[in-house]
Amino acid sequence: MPARETVFLKLGGSLITDKTQRETPRLDVLVRLAGEIADARRRRPEMRLLIGHGSGSFGHFAGKKYHTRDGIIAGKEAQSWYGYAETGAAAARLNRLVIDALLDAGLPAITIQPSATAQCHDGELREMHWQSILHALDAGLLPVVHGDVAFDAERGCTIISTEQIFAYLAEYLTPSRILLAGTVDGVFTGDPLRDTRVAHIPTIRASGQEIWESQLGGSYGVDVTGGMAAKVADMAGLVMAHPFLIVQILSGEDAGAVGQALLDPTVSMGTRIVR
Repeated sequence: MPARETVFLKLGGSLITDKTQRETPRLDVLVRLAGEIADARRRRPEMRLLIGHGSGSFGHFAGKKYHTRDGIIAGKEAQSWYGYAETGAAAARLNRLVIDALLDAGLPAITIQPSATAQCHDGELREMHWQSILHALDAGLLPVVHGDVAFDAERGCTIISTEQIFAYLAEYLTPSRILLAGTVDGVFTGDPLRDTRVAHIPTIRASGQEIWESQLGGSYGVDVTGGMAAKVADMAGLVMAHPFLIVQILSGEDAGAVGQALLDPTVSMGTRIVR
């Protein structure tokens, strides 16, 4: 019997929603991605898969309006806590659409809501109940987490990204691969949607921090959970802590790409972050 590989897959908020329009899902993309994931599971039944997704035009609009990531604003406590609640509700609305698409594709998807147990300190995720996710994986279920709000001992509240959740869970679930699927095919030296002169970076060595930091320069895609530079920094730190982990940042826009990446660890697409 093949070894049971654990893989984390993030469906980026920019991939599954239109981030320029408030609470606008890309339902056709969701349906396609769910089909690709279902096909990969059928062909590799031994693979243990954790899905995560961003909040896109759902949580980010509310989070930006109320500055939820920065915490409770002095003198505006009631408004700040309302923003916390609304941001969490918006993230949950998108999660329901993701779960429904996965269920419709025949996948036993269940939500593991991060805000139910997450505890942060000054924006850093310090605690989250991971045992339920492990039980779900052992049972052959498809657990799904997502970018969410969280209580914070220093700020009162904050927002945690899917990458932060993945980094925390990696300590306990030991994935061999983390796939981050967005709208661009990996990491570039600038914004490839605005400047055709930017260069694609096929491999980033986490140990060469000065090199990849200088390559990224003024990165793109800033939102309430940070842009590409922050994402690469988080994942590079994770790879340094787990030497056998490989992170792959790729585009989910092309039909079949996510399914292929799930099935073939050696496939050459996007950007790989290695030790």
